[in-house]
Amino acid sequence: MAATIASFKVDFFQFLDQEGRLVDGVQIPALARDTKQLESLYRLMTLTRVFDKKAVALQRTGKLGTYASCLGHEAAHVAIGSAMREEDCFAPMYREYAAQFFRGVKMSDVLMYWGGDERGNDFAGPKHDFPWCVPIATQCLHAAGAALAYKLHGQPRVAVSVVGDGGSSKGDFLEAINAASAWKLPLVLVIVNNQWAISVPRAKQNTARTLAQKGIAGGLPSIQVDGNDLIASRWAMDKAIAAAREGRGASVIEMLTYRLSDHTTADDARRYRDQDEVDSAWKKEPLLRLRNYLTDQGHWDQVKEEELLSECAERVNAAVEEYQDRINNDPQPIDSMFNYMFKDLPHHLEEQREIARRFPAKGGSH
Repeated sequence: MAATIASFKVDFFQFLDQEGRLVDGVQIPALARDTKQLESLYRLMTLTRVFDKKAVALQRTGKLGTYASCLGHEAAHVAIGSAMREEDCFAPMYREYAAQFFRGVKMSDVLMYWGGDERGNDFAGPKHDFPWCVPIATQCLHAAGAALAYKLHGQPRVAVSVVGDGGSSKGDFLEAINAASAWKLPLVLVIVNNQWAISVPRAKQNTARTLAQKGIAGGLPSIQVDGNDLIASRWAMDKAIAAAREGRGASVIEMLTYRLSDHTTADDARRYRDQDEVDSAWKKEPLLRLRNYLTDQGHWDQVKEEELLSECAERVNAAVEEYQDRINNDPQPIDSMFNYMFKDLPHHLEEQREIARRFPAKGGSH
């Protein structure tokens, strides 16, 4: 005997096409008509891009450590941050700067972190948000734990985490899905699928048609959206967060975008990626798309664009000055590299700390 036990589908949503025009034949979210809010979000996307370019330049000139660029991810990250409430919990990985900027993290905090100063992880913004997480996908379990706490305490709060296409293959991500499904947690897991897990293309990571279906396998409602479309990404986040807050459980959103940069400044994507592919991706990128839409609606022009870029440059330069002033005039103690990992420091690390203390720190504080 053969019988179909269950069948599933993954819906794809796009409201703003790559030319910046509203898609015909679909119900358009109210956000598309709220040009004031769209302009505000576009300004944050632009600020993030200007910041990102400056951070790469700082690394190239030896003023910053290895840095993970967010170039091309701006719509997805702004959608995530702007959809959350202050009391919600964000568990990022290591490049969701726009989401964190919306939540109050300072640009100088990001620079401190990538500059090797652990005080950058004590960033401004909600203290219940998690710090940057370089180990792949472990942040998803951190978010699941927070979501469980909210449920046990009866709090109408939601935990949100982000993972990449490569990270979605890690057990931590799948375990977070399983926990969220079994316990009906107020959790939103976002896969920002930028097509490349460092040098491994999406096609070689997984032969499934979508990554969203990993959530379906775990029993969670899951969709795919155009991650270069701010309107679609924000709409998906609004729906998922509302469902989680109302006790209807977790969900998975796959946001399709493209990593326009190297994986980090320690990478050279030219060694494994075809330039024609990158050039094609630039034609679909999120800032150009939203800028075209706002311009067509009569709410943006070249004068506003130039004023915005000038304003963003000033704000970024001020953040750089704040960062450099602190590391030059108030360097972190040499002990900081040994702190916070253990309640009681192991003997061999105590010995290393004593050795480290013999060497002068930058700025002469030791």
